[in-house]
Amino acid sequence: MHYHCLIVDDDEILAESTSDYFNLSDIKTHYVTSAKDSLTFLEENTVDVLLLDVNLEQESGFTLCQKIREQYTMPILFISARNSYDDILLGLSIGGDDYVTKPYSLSVLLAKVKIMLKRFCATTKAESPCPIRIDKKTAKVYRNDTYVPLREKEYRLLAYLMQEKGRIIPKEELFEKVWENSFTGDGTLNVHIRHLREKLEEYPNNPKWIQTVWGRGYTFSSDNETLSSHAKNEECK
Repeated sequence: MHYHCLIVDDDEILAESTSDYFNLSDIKTHYVTSAKDSLTFLEENTVDVLLLDVNLEQESGFTLCQKIREQYTMPILFISARNSYDDILLGLSIGGDDYVTKPYSLSVLLAKVKIMLKRFCATTKAESPCPIRIDKKTAKVYRNDTYVPLREKEYRLLAYLMQEKGRIIPKEELFEKVWENSFTGDGTLNVHIRHLREKLEEYPNNPKWIQTVWGRGYTFSSDNETLSSHAKNEECK
């Protein structure tokens, strides 16, 4: 199922009241109260924006953010009673897009989320030609005609994704075709995907071309109307 917003906060009363307020404002929202539940939810649903508390009971929101960033690219807005500059800078440096301190105004928080949704939808729908090109004769990769050096496995992964562009490729297939074994872990694949995005995407945290299809695998787009972005943003239309 697709949601505009997921709230991760162990203060259930606050999470529920924020979720109810957002839903009344036509922002389809769900909340969970633990890091474990958030990861399970993301495996089974698509989300446009994530509101993440820093002080979760069993795991820091900062740690959870880093885990989420290994697979997902939606905007993350931290919500926390911790208001030091060090905490704010840390949150923004590890993948957060904004940081709001508690207690917060529901109306102001809603306005921030609406802006994120608007920008996220606009970015994923913006049409532009793919700047990534592979020269198979020389096994070199170019972005906007500029050579981009890749490691062997990065090149093989990109080549396979581009060869199968537009198709959702399960992780198991990538393990078999790129690493030629079925024992490669998700962590290894996630790191290689992240490195490719950092080297080839204009906005690695909101990629246009190398995209995650949650719970199913990865896809490379021949244009920006990809299967993953369509599924992820079907309610942005």
